[in-house]
Amino acid sequence: MRTSFKTQNYQFSIGEHEDKSVILVHFKYDPTLKNELRERFPSAKWNMSKQCWYLPDSNAIRKEVGLAPKTELGKAAISQIYPVNFTELERMRELLVLKAYSPNTINTYCIEFAQLLYLLKDVPVDTLTPDRLRSYLLYCITELKLSENIIHSRLNAIKFYFEQVLHRDKLFFKEIPRPKKQSILPKALSKKDVAKIFAQVVNPKHLLMLKLCYGMGLRVSEIVNLKIKDIDSQRMLVHIEAGKGKKDRYVTLPSSILDDLRNYYCAYRPKVYLFEGQHGGQYAIRSVQAVFKNAMEKAKINKAVGIHGLRHSYATHLLECGTDMFLIQKLLGHKDIKTTEIYAKVSNRQIGNVKSPLDDL
Repeated sequence: MRTSFKTQNYQFSIGEHEDKSVILVHFKYDPTLKNELRERFPSAKWNMSKQCWYLPDSNAIRKEVGLAPKTELGKAAISQIYPVNFTELERMRELLVLKAYSPNTINTYCIEFAQLLYLLKDVPVDTLTPDRLRSYLLYCITELKLSENIIHSRLNAIKFYFEQVLHRDKLFFKEIPRPKKQSILPKALSKKDVAKIFAQVVNPKHLLMLKLCYGMGLRVSEIVNLKIKDIDSQRMLVHIEAGKGKKDRYVTLPSSILDDLRNYYCAYRPKVYLFEGQHGGQYAIRSVQAVFKNAMEKAKINKAVGIHGLRHSYATHLLECGTDMFLIQKLLGHKDIKTTEIYAKVSNRQIGNVKSPLDDL
């Protein structure tokens, strides 16, 4: 019988073991609590010197035990930031956590803000004027040759710091223009290509991940966040909890996947998340991306498409089958119908029926 793991029975903190960051676990000795910890996290090990258990320090495990996500700024990068500005970076990170931003957004904002702090050296960032910031963004465009998307991301991070952390008036950024964004169409695969990709995946766990990405139009972050309790095989629905923008939604569970799903569960016996890593907790996003990339290479599909292309393909193929645009919007979890309407530009339902005048010559 599976035990019930309750985080409130333990104290979790960040520490070090053999010069590596780990999650320390303290609790009043009880054989039951020890067994529950080891069942939930098979990677749990005993630290003799600290007289406590410890876990690998990953964002997936941090999320499960209620610790703040770590940023991807390494020790070498942090050492380049002067103390006067490192304090400001920490203030910003703490506010992002308090406002419940996603771990990905927190990492992105901190990394982009740190790029400015490297250049400032010992100049306090909170003393910068709009003119200095304007000059910095001009430097990013003309000297660093950064793309429009990265400029937008960097500007968002800086804007958050000045407006949310320092409470500067929004007029502070009025004179700083944003570069025009490229209008990029979503990259979708044909049904034939999707089938070819699936045919290259031997591991049943990996195959199920990709099939659910395509079959339910999920983001890779939503795939790794799926919990066993989210799947309702009676109603053939799956609850997508706190997707992008922290919006819950329901998607249809493909009937063709049921046998694969049951066989997978019997073979792997996941405990909380549908897909769990070898150390427990969520499966790593990068690992799912690597599975897709390897399958693409084996299928010899030479297209610049990431795993998000399966979600784009799901929406495009639904549209080509005549599914209502507003229903697709709900299934994808889009806030604005305009975001969904972009799939009409890549759908073959109308474009594919147009006959080129060249064919009549």
